[in-house]
Order: sequence, then structure tokens, then C-alpha cells
Amino acid sequence: MDFDKLKLKQKLYDKLKEYSPGILRISMALVFLWFSINQLISPGDWIGFLPEFLGNYSNPEIFIYMNAVFEIILGTLLILGFFIRISALLLGLHLIGISITLGYSAIAIRDIGLAIATLCVSMNGKDRLCVRK
Repeated sequence: MDFDKLKLKQKLYDKLKEYSPGILRISMALVFLWFSINQLISPGDWIGFLPEFLGNYSNPEIFIYMNAVFEIILGTLLILGFFIRISALLLGLHLIGISITLGYSAIAIRDIGLAIATLCVSMNGKDRLCVRK
């Protein structure tokens, strides 16, 4: 590969790098929105993920609905680019809490990775793809 092509590639990567925080923010928001919408559609499928002390209530679905609403509100704020730092911080900490209650498992390890990515969104704050600059 000659030097000019390498410089052109580097310029392209430098330009795209400006958009990576926004792409990460939107991607994480979509993950939270997907899970929360599925919790609203089929709350019974999610009861098995509740900690034991919450699953023993007479109507454990209420906790699934509350979680879904929490994630829809913050996920929507995140996808629009409003209150990014606080929304991503709350969602990241929330996901760490979920991971802890799941114990050591493949799902918990995946969720820790998603939580760290969400906390990185919180550290980035506003980006080039925000509705409000």
C-alpha cells in the first residue's frame, strides 16, 4: 500500500472517529429500548430474571413494568441526546445492579460489558449526533 492511500485511509478514520461516541450512544439506547419494549409486550418472560425477593410478591409483573418504563424514558432521552450524562450513568449503574443479581453467568458478563459501554457514553456526554447541540 503506498503512502498516499495510507494517508487517505487515516483521514477517513479520523473523520469517522468524530461520530463514534454518537454511534455508541444510539446503539446502547436501542439495546435498552429493545429490552424494555419486550418487557412491556411479554412481562411474564422476564419474571425469571427478577431477584428472588422481588419474585415472591403476588404480582411480580409490576416490577417488570416499572423497569420497562424506567428504561424507555432513559433510553429515549439517550437516543435523542438529552441529559446524556445522567441518563447513561443511571442506565449503566442499573445494568451493573442487574448483573450482580444474576450472579456469575454468561448473561451477567455480557451485561457488565454493556454497562461499561453505557458508562463510557456517560463520560462522553454530548456528541456530534445529538438533537440538541
